Amino acid sequence: MSNLNGWGLTARLITKHFGALGNRVSEAIANFDPETATEADRDRLADNLRSAAQKLAAARAAFDKEAGDVVKLRQLIATDEQAAGTLAERLASGKISESTITLFCDELEANKARMPQELQEEADAKQYMNELQTIVDALSKQLAEFDAQAKKALQALSSARAQQDLQQLRAERQAQLTGLQGMSGQSSALSALTRRAETIRTNAEGLRIVTDIGQKPLDQAAELEAIRKSVSQPALGNESALARLQRLSGQQSGEPLALAKS
Repeated sequence: MSNLNGWGLTARLITKHFGALGNRVSEAIANFDPETATEADRDRLADNLRSAAQKLAAARAAFDKEAGDVVKLRQLIATDEQAAGTLAERLASGKISESTITLFCDELEANKARMPQELQEEADAKQYMNELQTIVDALSKQLAEFDAQAKKALQALSSARAQQDLQQLRAERQAQLTGLQGMSGQSSALSALTRRAETIRTNAEGLRIVTDIGQKPLDQAAELEAIRKSVSQPALGNESALARLQRLSGQQSGEPLALAKS
């Protein structure tokens, strides 16, 4: 992961300040992978961020208190140092007792001695607050990256599902068209009609053959009869005018035709 090295310090800071919780958060950072993360991973990251933010708020309050204590102590020391000059005059004039001066000096010295500790506590509180701020910033960035990757993943998933639906719809339409084409070419009723027509054509051809066979002797007899007639009867087309007159008058061709008197 590109941000794993940058989160190494954050993981150590979390472990340092959060203990067992820090270990779980550190593991979440080390194992974080937006491409395979689930909703549970996102919830865990959000919980870790809320926990760190709450601790940051507490750390800020603690730092404000430590810083306020340092300011108050400095003001108290500065005030007592100014008062020390006037107390000497009052002690000399007998206006204040030596025991009071002793108590005052003891408190001033104690406050001055306590200042380094207060400053260290302020510095520690500031460092803790800054470390927690680093943690919160890192977790916030991590959660933002998670959401960005999740958005991309959801968009990719939505696009893939839309493409799947489109291809499924195309397949269904193609199947419907194939079915309709099959119905038009393989209809049982049409097939039955086709087979019936073929059977009728076959039967008709058989009948034609039988009829032709039966008709042949008749045709041959008619042909012979025509031959006989053509032999017994001379062709009219070659008949002479005289022969025609004789035929029409019922006379034989050898008998003289009586001519009409003029």
